[in-house]
Amino acid sequence: MPLALFALAVAAFGIGTTEFVIMGLLTDVAQDLSVSIPDAGLLITGYALGVVFGAPLLAVLTANLPRKATLLGMTLMFILGNVLCAMAPNYATLMGARVITALCHGAFFGIGSVVAAGLVAPNKRAQAIALMFMGLTLANVLGVPLGTALGQFAGWRSTFCAVAVIGIIALLAQLIWLPKAIPMERGNLAREFRVLRKPNVLLPLAMSAMASCSLFSVFTYIAPILQVVTGVSAHGITAMLLLFGVGLTIGSMLGGRLADSRLLPALVGMAIAVVLILALFTQTSRSLIPAAITLLAWGVFAFALCPILQLLIIDQAHEAPNLGSTLNQSAFNLGNAAGAWVGGLVVASGAPLVDLPWTGAVTGLGTLALAVVFIYWQRRPAAVNAAG
Repeated sequence: MPLALFALAVAAFGIGTTEFVIMGLLTDVAQDLSVSIPDAGLLITGYALGVVFGAPLLAVLTANLPRKATLLGMTLMFILGNVLCAMAPNYATLMGARVITALCHGAFFGIGSVVAAGLVAPNKRAQAIALMFMGLTLANVLGVPLGTALGQFAGWRSTFCAVAVIGIIALLAQLIWLPKAIPMERGNLAREFRVLRKPNVLLPLAMSAMASCSLFSVFTYIAPILQVVTGVSAHGITAMLLLFGVGLTIGSMLGGRLADSRLLPALVGMAIAVVLILALFTQTSRSLIPAAITLLAWGVFAFALCPILQLLIIDQAHEAPNLGSTLNQSAFNLGNAAGAWVGGLVVASGAPLVDLPWTGAVTGLGTLALAVVFIYWQRRPAAVNAAG
């Protein structure tokens, strides 16, 4: 595997860390900036919306630009956004800085995965993409817990300073290791956007959004849940987030294996598992050990859906894989934004934190319903013919 892939993986690690680490620091940010926890949760919504609109916008604006220059430019934007986060004097400035950071997120992963696949032999393309996305998985296993620990020890601003340093390392690695001339195809945007008219493409995108909404309606407020309901200390949250990250890693590998063998049954099975585990979390969150076991299982089932849905959208949008891959990032982060917002509404309404996982369970039923609709649509001869 070329060293260029490791450069992309470092950037993915930094991007994943800055997106998710705010969840472990939500209470600290709210107290420092004198805002409520639901208002602080909107920082996650703002970031997610930045990804939603930034991904297709940058995909269009950079469609015919050199790939190396495009990736370096996005990494520079990422560094700038994190520096602004660390220096933000108030809530509004922090929100703006988060949006700036988010703009490059979806397009970087969309373009970066295509670049990664082009750097290796055809029979190693999946391995190359997996190596790049391993940076995102490691962000959840290492970046988020360590970033949370650093923020609790030295203040939440120090975490964003550290992430900016990771961005600088990623920038230098890409500058050195990415080839100067990366082969690229000049896309026909009109043809690619036509794929969005197909129900067999729109349904997987909707499933990604719904699955993400289920996840983030609860995970956005995981720190307050663990502190208030479970009774975990501020430092204990780091260990719990590390455990959740281990679950994400296992789930990603499990989902990849299942997607290669029985894609649609795996999709339905994981969707059911997420609903059941979130319903169970309303009871197990009251005690440390049961909460830890449930958190691990939730990470496994929730992230097993990610490679399954990613493969599904690539298969269904085969005429426009670049746009499909990028829009899947937008769909995931649209669900992220919606989940943080919905969870915030539930918390602001005065509902007990112990009942918040019911919100994710109900939303997870939406993912399951869409999966059933998709399977029904695929079995209709007319739909199959229309999908080409």
